Amino acid sequence: MTTNGVTTMSTHSGRITGPVLYQAEGGYQVSIPLGPCLVDQVDDRSIDIVWGALGQNSAALPVTAVKAALVDGDLMLLD
Repeated sequence: MTTNGVTTMSTHSGRITGPVLYQAEGGYQVSIPLGPCLVDQVDDRSIDIVWGALGQNSAALPVTAVKAALVDGDLMLLD
């Protein structure tokens, strides 16, 4: 997000509870595994979802896709 010309980043703890798809290598649509994640809003268009025991996996999703996952109950913010 941009505030007074400065880009800020917002990070939240979350949980994937249903199908949240991202585009993997080769162009395949893959579901992020169910379970805990971090939700990092990088800017007004993109949100990174980070998952895995060591945070070793991530996918950049459009804000619209993340908002839809929240509305559908497939992604929950815990804080």
